[in-house]
Amino acid sequence: MGKIIAFANQKGGVGKTTTCVNMSAFVAMLGKNVLLVDMDPQGNASSGLGIEKTKNTKTMYNLINKECYIDEVIQHTYIDGLDLIPSTVDLAGAEIDLVQMQARERVVGEVLQRVRDRYDYIMIDCPPSLGLLTVNSLTASDSVIIPIQCEFYALEGLTQLMNTIRLIIHHLNPKLQIEGVVLTMKDNRSNLVSQVSDEIKKFFGAKVFQTYIPRNIKLAEAPSHGEAIVTYDINSKGAEAYSALAVELLQRNGENVKFNKRKLKERK
Repeated sequence: MGKIIAFANQKGGVGKTTTCVNMSAFVAMLGKNVLLVDMDPQGNASSGLGIEKTKNTKTMYNLINKECYIDEVIQHTYIDGLDLIPSTVDLAGAEIDLVQMQARERVVGEVLQRVRDRYDYIMIDCPPSLGLLTVNSLTASDSVIIPIQCEFYALEGLTQLMNTIRLIIHHLNPKLQIEGVVLTMKDNRSNLVSQVSDEIKKFFGAKVFQTYIPRNIKLAEAPSHGEAIVTYDINSKGAEAYSALAVELLQRNGENVKFNKRKLKERK
């Protein structure tokens, strides 16, 4: 049965979608079957993997409203082993629809249970808010990864996010755990970045991944080409960081894997 991991932070611009897309891609390239669920109405994870969105594109919105079967929604990406449930702006309407539903916090979880046995990992890209879409995602998940930008303002919303996670654990999903915290957009030349990183490590301890994500222009360019960094530029610093992060995630989950750039290039 696949492990469901939500990527959540209500603050936008912290590298949440970039982290979700690239970790999903690298985990798939390392031989795992992965389903990426785009729960953000902006649909950046979908476009970042080259999925063309039209008025006929079926999304989680259609599944929430029971308008189609999940196999009609899942799309194969250009990366072997990585599937996607895409998102369009229509998903924003799901927040309103969910309010009127019974067990509204568990609708997404019920949908994902139908395909959980097909995948090793299901990665959910949550919207940058703490609304019902995020609550559904966290209620459906086994764990949550929190990307945090290494800047002062990134710390301000952290208390609110942790309170939400605690409430979900208490009322909706007692099995939810913090998988880890990813430090993103880290520039080691800044003293403030080091201070923020130290504060985050004091707060989360061993939950902070040893691998951090540096600022890297290739990471910013890749989505505009509809590619993950593993295929856009595997030799970039961003690719090296996310490959190491994917390995660290799998090793935390008892997987005996090592990064081999040559083998990844062969799978491209």
